[in-house]
Amino acid sequence: QVQLVLSGGGLVQAGGSLRLSCAASRLTFSSYAMGWFRQAPGKEHEFVAAINWSSGNTYYADSVKGRFTISRDNAKNTGFLQMNRLKPEDTAVYYCAASDFSNYRFLLADFHSWGQGTQVTVSS
Repeated sequence: QVQLVLSGGGLVQAGGSLRLSCAASRLTFSSYAMGWFRQAPGKEHEFVAAINWSSGNTYYADSVKGRFTISRDNAKNTGFLQMNRLKPEDTAVYYCAASDFSNYRFLLADFHSWGQGTQVTVSS
């Protein structure tokens, strides 16, 4: 099974930007899609964005639409989440994961091979 390794994250002021990377190691990323989720303290996991690996079609949660951009580099087996105009409410641990379903839902149950998570903190 593919192993996903996250990098990026950190502390940024409101209005700033961060870029997260999610690299597939050991195996080529052959899943149908890559998704990003986040979990804020005391809250449930929340879908952020997803990209269909072959077509490049993208999907976003309303809360990040227009501010976040998901992309991928097929040759490098790496996905990216560019986060602009960050807000304090974006503070969370961010995760990437893979889905093998062509009709995946934006739910944890439809994803696997979760990366280790990376903290994003946005100060006001």
